Amino acid sequence: MALTTLDSKAALIVVDLQKGICSYPTARPATDVAKHASALIQAFRTHHLPIVLVNVTGRAPGRTEQARASSSFSADFADFLPELNQQPHDHVVTKKAWGAFTHTDLDAHLKSLGITQVVILGIATSVGVESTARQAYEHGYNVTLAIDAMTDMTEETHQYTITKIFPKLGETGTTQEIIDLLDATHA
Repeated sequence: MALTTLDSKAALIVVDLQKGICSYPTARPATDVAKHASALIQAFRTHHLPIVLVNVTGRAPGRTEQARASSSFSADFADFLPELNQQPHDHVVTKKAWGAFTHTDLDAHLKSLGITQVVILGIATSVGVESTARQAYEHGYNVTLAIDAMTDMTEETHQYTITKIFPKLGETGTTQEIIDLLDATHA
């Protein structure tokens, strides 16, 4: 569904735009994702709306058929990209699962602020972003996905998630469409 509205009580959730994740090869340049993320962060700050920065520092312990990479990460793996311009009032969620709501304080934090809608962006479209969007939807939030502010490891998985999964979870829009709607909503 195309973007129609933004609630007055919206929060921005930035998923895994951290040095370690952004060093992986992606279908679309992580620098482009960071540029769009920065624009959305600035727009949310201008309107005094909450920013949630999510990073990942581990993995869920279950077995999978896919071989696991080494569990040791570089010292700066979880550091947020400088383009995000992290501020002291940004809420930080550190996760060890795909979705940002699993075993974290994210839902309680958003509810304490009266948030009814979340705008989600980040890397990877089909993993951290999709999982967080599914969980937000299941928690009853209105979900908006900034489709030009995300990427995946392959274009195929990125496009599948955007065209087949996201329309079931919420509304999609570009960074500029979201900023324009945000400006109109908070004028």
